[in-house]
Order: sequence, then structure tokens, then C-alpha cells
Amino acid sequence: GGEGAGEMPQGGEEVAFETPPQPEFRGDFKPELAQLLMKLRLQQGESDGTLSPITQEQLQEMLEKSVEITISEWAEGDLASSLGLFLSDLDKDMATPAGQGEGEKGDRPGGGEEAEPEEDLPIEIEWSYYDEWDFRAADYRPRWCRVGERPAEEGELDYYEETLRKYHGLVMETRRQFELLRPETFRKIKRLEDGDEIDLDRALEFIVDKRAGVGPLAQIYWRRNKLERDVAVAFLLDMSASTDEEIEKQRPKYDDKEDDFDDDPRKYFQWLAQRRAKQAVEPPKRIIDLEKESSVLIVEALEAIGDSYGIYGFSGYGRENVEFYSIKALDEMFSDRVRKRIDKIEPIRSTRMGPAVRHTIDKLDEYDAKVKILILVSDGRPQDHGYGRDRTEKEYAVHDTRQALLEAKRKGITPFLITVDKEGHDYLGEMCQDIGYEVVSDIESLPRRLPSLYRALATD
Repeated sequence: GGEGAGEMPQGGEEVAFETPPQPEFRGDFKPELAQLLMKLRLQQGESDGTLSPITQEQLQEMLEKSVEITISEWAEGDLASSLGLFLSDLDKDMATPAGQGEGEKGDRPGGGEEAEPEEDLPIEIEWSYYDEWDFRAADYRPRWCRVGERPAEEGELDYYEETLRKYHGLVMETRRQFELLRPETFRKIKRLEDGDEIDLDRALEFIVDKRAGVGPLAQIYWRRNKLERDVAVAFLLDMSASTDEEIEKQRPKYDDKEDDFDDDPRKYFQWLAQRRAKQAVEPPKRIIDLEKESSVLIVEALEAIGDSYGIYGFSGYGRENVEFYSIKALDEMFSDRVRKRIDKIEPIRSTRMGPAVRHTIDKLDEYDAKVKILILVSDGRPQDHGYGRDRTEKEYAVHDTRQALLEAKRKGITPFLITVDKEGHDYLGEMCQDIGYEVVSDIESLPRRLPSLYRALATD
């Protein structure tokens, strides 16, 4: 049957379908059929305002009553087969998100090669809860803060390479200094009762002493013990909004020749014009830019020596949304992805230090190393919404951060704070007390100073 219909395959033979269905069968019906199907679904869903599913029998009944599409010439079996295929394909099409056609990535989730690449998937946030220290109650507030850890965004690789070129001399100098920290491959251990070889000098002394009746222990052997540095360090970078401040604003109004401007005002206007011309070519450097450059230098230094290290950033707003960014995890290999993440270190929100420090402590505590160091780099005092009675209170945040640093010491971790805040002595003395810290008064010396500080900490 079906002669002259045009919709059936040649010879009127039924075609065997495979999974997935062949796309040529999805366009055999006229466009009016899809319109009728939508009308029927709307009619069935008028009661609850939703589009109800439709069965093959319902569609066939509607086609038989339709004056727009004639099916009298079709064979019954062929019609049922075609209708079933049509409904299956149409449902599949209607379930496809807008903007995704056939062959596009994501149109078949979990479908092997057509699945979306990993970097395009939504960022998964791992939430952790931490106590917070209330110095007035002299006790912790249990599970008071929620920290959300996520991988940092990735920027461009050019930034890392450009920073290396900019600080080429300092990079080479830092690498040489850190390579000197590498231990010798083996160290000779003497005066052993058992070992690899006999120490002839100790053997002669032993024989002489034994004949003299002294009777010393036969510690006449020696062996070589392999030495390895076993250091893990976590750098915690302040990514609060205040790090967006330009360095120029933190300097004196003029340069070292300020007195000369009083004698000749024309020099001041000349100096101002030169500075504006420079800013037009190169944007003013911010505090966060120095943190990024310091990260590049410390990475190069640590890669030279082979110490384990992680780089993290923190920000957030309020106790329930402390944002923790993983730029390089402690157990992650250095790669181009890490280089790109350093480029995307940017100012975000507030500075709730306590929970960020505690989260970093947990990471170091889980890592297997003999020496563990936590270095916090910040531009000011801890401050956040609800970090105390009100926004103006400062004592609560300082005490909570101090308590977190003490928790690090109790777990065998050496904490150290670096700040570029010139007023840092006002609160760091109370916050740190017996914990090491340094106020870097010359902000632009941070990239040079950070590797030097780490070198001193890791060799104490």
C-alpha cells in the first residue's frame, strides 16, 4: 500500500530502526503535524496549565479527524510505526535545551565524546564549617563560619611569562639562593655499632682502649644516610577589596625632591605631567598586583628547591560565605593551569581571616611533612560583616585571628604574617605576640622580600 503517498520508502517495505534513530525519518511528516500535536497537548493541559504527554493512540485519533492531513491512503501498520518514531523523536527534540542543535556539545549529556569538557562544567564548591572564637565569652561559637572552597579561575598564560621577563634578574638570583638550600644527597653517620663500612680510625681506638681495659662500645662502623628536605608551606593571600588600592596612593604626595617643589612650583607641574604620561602608558600598580608578582617569584624559587607548597586566596562576605580559592593545592603538580590561575588573582570582598586560616591549617595538618609553614600575606587588619558587634569594632576579629594562629602552633605548624599595611604594628603586636610577623613598609619590595622570608623560615 501507500502508492503515490511519497512518505513511505520505495517498495512499501518496513524499515528497521536502530538506536539512535536515523535522522531522515524525523522530517517525513508535514509541519502541520507538529502544530496539531501542540494543540492537543495544550487542550489536555488547560486544567493545570502544563503540557501533558500525548500517546500514540491520541495522536492517531486526532490525525483521523484532521482536515489538514490525509492518512487514508496509509497502511495501518506503517502508520503506527511512523507515529511511534515521530513521537519519540519529537519528545527528544523538545527536551533539548535552547541553542543546542544536533551535533553540538552537550546535546547528549553523558554521551562520551560529545559531553561538555571539564572546564565548562559548573564550579563545584566544597563547604566546610569552623568554630569562631568569641573573646568576650572566652569560648568558641560552634560551626559558626562556613568556608566554600573552589578552584580559582584561569586567566592568560602571558601574565606569568611577562612577570618572569620583568623580574628576570631577581628570578635568577632567587633561584641560586634557594638551590644552595638543597641538602647533599648523602651524609656520613659515624660511631655506629652496625653499618655499611668500618671506620678504621674508630677501630684502632677501640682496640687500644680494649687492651687498656677501658672497654668502650664497639662503635666502629659508619653509613651514609640519604637526606631530603621535608618541608610543606601554604601561602594564604588576602583577596579583599582593599587590595585594589593603588600603590601611588600609599606614597607621599611627592617624591624625594618634595622640598624642591616649594622653591619652584613649575617643577611640581612638570613632575605631575610626567607621572600622568606614565600612567597613560602603564596602569597604576595595585597591592594585589604585587601579591601576584610575589606568587610568581616564590613559585620559581620553590620549584628550584623542590619543597611542597600550596597557594590559596580568601575573601567573602559574612560568616556563611567565606570564599576560599585554590590557586595551587599542596598535592597538585605545577602546570600551565596554575600559571593561568595566578593571573586571575583579583580583589573581591572582605577579610574574615580566622576561618580562612583554619581551613588552611586543616590542609597542612593532613599533608605528610616534617616541617609545615603557613604564610599569610595581607594588606590590613581582619574585617568583615558581622565580625564583631558592628562594622566599626576591631577587637573581635583580631582575637579570633590570633586564636586561629595559636591553633596552628598547637598542631606543629609555624605561622607567619606579612602585611604591607604601614599601620600594621598597631594591631599585629596584639594579634601575633609570640608569632612571627613583618610589616613591609616599602610595598614594592614585597616580591623580593617574600622569598627571602620563606628562606629564613624554612631553614630555622
